[in-house]
Amino acid sequence: MNIHINTPEGTRDRLFSECLERRQVQSALVELFRRRGYTEVITPEVEFYDLFIQSGNPIPQEAMLKIIDRSGRIMVMRPDCTAPIARVVATKLKHLALPQRLYYDQTVFRSGQAHQGGSSEIAQCGVEMIGAVGEKADLEIVAMAVDALRCCGLEQFHIELGHAEFYRTLAGRMKMPQGELEQLRSAIEGKNFALLNDLLEPYRGEDAYAALRRLPYLFGGVEVLNAAQALAGPCDSLDYLHRLYAELSAAGYGDCVRFDLGLVHQLDYYTGLVFRGYAEGAGAPVLSGGRYDGLMEQFGRKAEATGFAVDVDAVGARLTVETPKLDTVVHYGPGLLAKALAVVDSCPIGSCELSPCRTVDSTMNLAREKGAVQVLLLDCEGERWLAV
Repeated sequence: MNIHINTPEGTRDRLFSECLERRQVQSALVELFRRRGYTEVITPEVEFYDLFIQSGNPIPQEAMLKIIDRSGRIMVMRPDCTAPIARVVATKLKHLALPQRLYYDQTVFRSGQAHQGGSSEIAQCGVEMIGAVGEKADLEIVAMAVDALRCCGLEQFHIELGHAEFYRTLAGRMKMPQGELEQLRSAIEGKNFALLNDLLEPYRGEDAYAALRRLPYLFGGVEVLNAAQALAGPCDSLDYLHRLYAELSAAGYGDCVRFDLGLVHQLDYYTGLVFRGYAEGAGAPVLSGGRYDGLMEQFGRKAEATGFAVDVDAVGARLTVETPKLDTVVHYGPGLLAKALAVVDSCPIGSCELSPCRTVDSTMNLAREKGAVQVLLLDCEGERWLAV
């Protein structure tokens, strides 16, 4: 009887070099976060469904993996790290002074992506700065985002900045029903130019018509801000992005920063600066974040907040990490385990291992099968090196 046991849809096994890539990225990010004063929090992998409804979380409910507990309450596998951390800060950390700088290294679970060929398990490392508002907080978080991708070993990448209020300002100038405004937002975010033109055509005479029509095209260098200013006129959000860019450039981050004023996703969630990180060769963002000043209040503690998450595996896939090659197998006699282990521990990681075989001939055969080039024999006569 043949039994085929596969992994569930949207999940897969990760082996050898993929594991090394993930651990390398996680280690680099955690070291950076701790060095910058961030403290780790770990939240449960299972949360009550109500938590994400209460938070106004933008993740569609059909994308959440649901579980029913013994009392009949709906729970979900953690689809997002930000809302649970907001819960922690508003309850268990409510007596601590703000701002609080927190980081996490956790997996999130989202069923919706499996149907698009994506993964239902997403390893994320990220930070949340809760209780800090204003230009300095946003500068810190964008600089941290750039440094996060740098420390992982990426060379060709950039961070694209946008501002949630820019679209809101333009949309507020349109005499368009709310339903059409939501369609408009989706068309801009998805760069669906045909739908965008159809939605805007009846409003050709409106003040914001030209700016909204050009919004999906407004991405690139700092010149994008000038082009947007010419289309939209005076706008506080554009002035803010100009100031951020000037400070980031002065600090040496200018070459890594670009702009995309069509970043209008999740506008009910984000309240100010929004940004995404892109790596050369990756088909989707490897980093995403922004300011979400309304979330904490949903849990009873009013506090501004900003943060970002790194898709660990997406970053790891852009790195070249080689699995260590086995070079030496150690065969040891009675009473020599400690000496054999000392040899293994003194070698480069992965290049040396103990033989479980009883005879030297069996160890030699094992070494050949595993591609090793030599056997170290430890016995009562001392040490001998045998070529395989």
